[in-house]
Amino acid sequence: MAQERAGQKASPRKAIKRTRGRTNRPLRPPTGKTSEKDESPSASKRSFTRDGSHHPSADSASQKLHKVLAQAGVGSRRLMETWIGEGKVTVNGTVATIGTRVTPTDVIRLGRRVIRWPSTHRVPRVLLYHKPEGEIVSHDDPEGRASVFTKLPQLRGAKWLAVGRLDFNTSGLLIFTTSGELANRMMHPRFAVEREYAVRIVGQLKPEQLRKLEQGIVLSDGPAKCESVADEGGEGTNHWYRIVLREGRNRVVRRMFEALGLTVSRLMRVRFGVVALPPRLKRGQVSPLPAGEVKQLLDWLEENAPEVPPEDAAEPEPLAPHA
Repeated sequence: MAQERAGQKASPRKAIKRTRGRTNRPLRPPTGKTSEKDESPSASKRSFTRDGSHHPSADSASQKLHKVLAQAGVGSRRLMETWIGEGKVTVNGTVATIGTRVTPTDVIRLGRRVIRWPSTHRVPRVLLYHKPEGEIVSHDDPEGRASVFTKLPQLRGAKWLAVGRLDFNTSGLLIFTTSGELANRMMHPRFAVEREYAVRIVGQLKPEQLRKLEQGIVLSDGPAKCESVADEGGEGTNHWYRIVLREGRNRVVRRMFEALGLTVSRLMRVRFGVVALPPRLKRGQVSPLPAGEVKQLLDWLEENAPEVPPEDAAEPEPLAPHA
């Protein structure tokens, strides 16, 4: 059998899990025993278009500049606000300021580059990547470590945005998209999208430790808890568990187990929302999510979106989380 080349495209089984009703949980979440030898253990509905962008209503055709830039795939809303504050963006020849609103007829420039108004009909691109241990989710690293972004196809006029992060020593599912709004919907704490992990620890959870994981553990940056913890078995001193959280703070999974006096020897993300890591997607491989499944993802985000504050209400952009 020919060896799979790292970074090549794969043709995995369908990644989007069908859902029933208004839930974050897939119909059949990934299950199965995993041993230490295993390799892969509202917003208003009318405002969220199929490209992941906010569509302006008839009586208010303008949108905030930083959102339009993010929807166009230039970068995250936080980064766009920074660039606007630094005077790097102009609207109709005038340097923009934080809070500037624009319409489709305005000429927006980032430096000398003209930014096109994001299409409300084009489906955004989404990639799935099986991250191995030993790669960082960053474009630049002072230590010169390998970056996940070097494995992604080149884009013209857009930028790949990581939907959440994974720690250097954590493997598993990473999602990339050209839609800043889609990325924000997946990551923002207000939407509480589920993340599922396969966790291997040295030892085994005691009943009281399991209860603490489900009821909540106080960490240095606030309480954290698991929505569910499932025993997946193991061999020797290692034991596997499947856990589900609705947040992605920095190293939150490892810190929860460390608070219980347990060491995580391996950590792998296997699902983010309704997107599961395809079984045939090997480590280091990247695969585009088909347009039909991207539409399913957008539909699911619409159906499960909580109520949003008014357009002018402050909505902080989250830092990209990682486990």
